[in-house]
Amino acid sequence: MGILDKLFGEFVDVIEWTDDSPNTMLYRFERYGNEIKYGAMLTVRESQTAILVNEGRIADVFEPGLYQLETRNMPVMTTLQSWPHGFSSPFKAEVYFINMRRFTDLKWGTKNPLMLRDKEFGPVRLRAFGTYTLRVGDPRVFLLEIVGSGGHFQTGDISDQLRNLIVSRFADILGESGIPLLDLAANYDELGEFITQKIRPEFAAYGLDVMQLLVENISLPPEVEAALDKRTSMGIIGDLGRYSQFQTAEALAAAAKNPSGAAGEGIGLGMGFAMAQNLAHGNPPAPASVSPPPLPLDTVYFAAIDGRQQGPFNAEQLREKIKIGEVGRDTLVWTAALVEWTAAENVEALAAAFAHAPPPLPKT
Repeated sequence: MGILDKLFGEFVDVIEWTDDSPNTMLYRFERYGNEIKYGAMLTVRESQTAILVNEGRIADVFEPGLYQLETRNMPVMTTLQSWPHGFSSPFKAEVYFINMRRFTDLKWGTKNPLMLRDKEFGPVRLRAFGTYTLRVGDPRVFLLEIVGSGGHFQTGDISDQLRNLIVSRFADILGESGIPLLDLAANYDELGEFITQKIRPEFAAYGLDVMQLLVENISLPPEVEAALDKRTSMGIIGDLGRYSQFQTAEALAAAAKNPSGAAGEGIGLGMGFAMAQNLAHGNPPAPASVSPPPLPLDTVYFAAIDGRQQGPFNAEQLREKIKIGEVGRDTLVWTAALVEWTAAENVEALAAAFAHAPPPLPKT
């Protein structure tokens, strides 16, 4: 089998590379004993570059085209070789094909959260990920610095190193930018462009050119996101005083549906009337407190005065109104303990006040 390979290597004189894989960056043309026949035809396709290596040194670089490997097409190689056999014997060399097209949708991301200090939230941990696009910018540097003597090189062979480089620069740039945490999403494009320009010289040291870097997401730990959601909800609620009133009214309405009796329903209606009265008069809502306010000690009354509902009043206020004649014996009043509107003289807590009030004037 070795003899046949050698004979085949002596006579086959077409050197080319076709590949349909999406991630192959370099391929070394396989020859028996690395022997290439003088005068062999070298085909370099578009988006390819071929490099001829002789005894570990780069001899010639070929752009897209069709070449016959002879003296006039290999000036460097001709200088390196003495060609003692009349330019007809095979010479030992290697041909590397470099894929010059763009490699897209390469992933980058943080393995561990980045610790940053935000002006509003203090120390926070962030995760980020995205994609980037690159191509081989300098085939010579790429072959010398990255590939070495390997015969087949793919994007996965260097992706970890490139990802670490991107993450390191991303953390540095994000920390120095001072962009508030809540404004990061509005600056993804600017961050991606800035990082691209920042890391381009470092990629160039490997013979690579980063074309574009995209930031797809910057996220917080789940517990911090939950706390931020609560804060956002508070902002949407707006006036906490009015929201507390609304919650109280909802709770009282639910209590009124409790089959414990008419008292619960009366409380719900009474508090609803009180809240409506306060809002109608433009009274500012009570500030939100950590603990619920104490229960009122006095009974709350509403009275039908001059054909409209007024109140709430406590018992002492209604007694004063009885004294000055503003509330009469037949004035309808209501409190949570009453099932319906009742004449004031029939309310036990107010009946005693009418003993000192004069009766109504006789009709003339």
